[in-house]
Amino acid sequence: MKKLTSPGKFSVILVILCLATLWILPMWRIDMRAPQYPGGLTMQIWLNDIKGDVDIVNGLNHYIGMHSIRKQDFAEFIYLPAMMLIFMGLGILVLVTNRKAAYYTWAGIFMAIGLFSFFDFYKWEYNYGHNLDPMAPIKVPGMSFQPPLIGYKKLLNFEILSQPDIAGWFYISAGVLLVLFCFYEWKKNRKEII
Repeated sequence: MKKLTSPGKFSVILVILCLATLWILPMWRIDMRAPQYPGGLTMQIWLNDIKGDVDIVNGLNHYIGMHSIRKQDFAEFIYLPAMMLIFMGLGILVLVTNRKAAYYTWAGIFMAIGLFSFFDFYKWEYNYGHNLDPMAPIKVPGMSFQPPLIGYKKLLNFEILSQPDIAGWFYISAGVLLVLFCFYEWKKNRKEII
C-alpha cells in the first residue's frame, strides 16, 4: 500500500485546522437590504446556532406567512458538529495509517458531507419560502419567498445576498486542499509506478 507524501500529511493537518474554525467563526451569512432598513439586516449561520437580526427578520416574515426561524427547529445544529468532529477524527486516523487510499476515502467523505449540506440547506430554504401560512396578512399570488442558496435575489422590496462567511471560506478551502492533494498524491503515485 502506498504511503502519503510529506506534503499530503501536512495537508491533513491544514484541513483539520480549517475545519476547526467552524467552532469559532460564522459559516454562512444572509444579508438583506430594503429602503426601510438602509443599514441592512444580517443573519449569520454558525455550526450550531443562528445569530444576527433574527428577531427582526421573524417579525417581517410573519406578514408574508413565513415560519419563524428558531435554533431549536434545526436538527443540523446537533448532527453537523458531530459529523465534523467525526470527520476530523478520521483525519487523525489518516495521519496514523499514513495511506493514500485512506486519504482518498477521507476526501470522498468530505465531498459527500459538503453535497449533503448544500442539499439540506436548499431544502430548508425551499420549505421556508414555499410553505407559507395561508392566513398571512400579505399575500402575493404565485410568489414564493425562497432566499437564494448562494448569490443575489430580489424578493419584494428586499435585496438578499447569501454567501459563505469566514468559517465557510475555510470550509471551502478545506475542500479545495483535499481535491488538490488527491491529485498531487495520485500524480506522485503514477511517477513511482513509471
